[in-house]
Amino acid sequence: MQKWRTVEHSAGHSVGFVPTMGALHQGHAELFSQSVSENERTVVSIFVNSLQFNSVADLEAYPRQLEQDKVIAEQQSVDVLFVPDHEEMYPNGFASTVSAGPIAQHMEGLHRPGHFDGVATVVVKLLNAVMPDVAYFGLKDFQQLAVIRSVVRDLNIKCDVRGVPTVRNGIGLALSSRNSRLSTDRLEQASIIYSLLNEMANQARSNVTSTLTLQNHFNERMKSVSGTKLEYVEVVDSDSLLPATTAQKGTTICVAVWFDDVRLIDNISI
Repeated sequence: MQKWRTVEHSAGHSVGFVPTMGALHQGHAELFSQSVSENERTVVSIFVNSLQFNSVADLEAYPRQLEQDKVIAEQQSVDVLFVPDHEEMYPNGFASTVSAGPIAQHMEGLHRPGHFDGVATVVVKLLNAVMPDVAYFGLKDFQQLAVIRSVVRDLNIKCDVRGVPTVRNGIGLALSSRNSRLSTDRLEQASIIYSLLNEMANQARSNVTSTLTLQNHFNERMKSVSGTKLEYVEVVDSDSLLPATTAQKGTTICVAVWFDDVRLIDNISI
């Protein structure tokens, strides 16, 4: 991978990069499309990163469909599909990891201890392998994007990190690899997440609204959907990700909800 990048650099070609864990869908395709339109070469990686999973069962259940992923990457004119195996990424004796810092300690970080350290570690390794000019990440994983920007800045990695708007299905559900684990009925029910986020954002745009009020409203509405569990609703500053006491311009509302054994996240910025 590094040898290929060195040749491309010598030729003066810009390289865009999209790191993924596979199970590609239209949301990924949008990231690929943006990279292809803005760079002369595009690299996509597929690696299911064990370091960022808190549950062995969740890791084993993560969908893997490499042959189908190859087709999607080719359709989007991706130049290189980089698919390292576990032994290549974490060889025997591997011991060094990256600490994501305070930005990773609430919301996802609070409920998934060590998750962002695993994300930061694998992203740094992948960036060192691909050496891209630009890396693209979806805004659905809002906190992840902030963590990666922080790590890239703090470690002086020469790469521009860009967020790409969330791609949604016809009823507003954010596209996610985890959606494949939902039944047809559950997929339809899960659209309530974005519907409620829009309600809360519109309310906050009209009148500054306390975080507690939004949390209580979201919690009460989710109770109407059986088999769901609200993990968190948080309002944060859109830049620093520091918790905010009110939802207003410059903040983002982030949520995590369980539908049976499938965990979905989403957000909306005001």
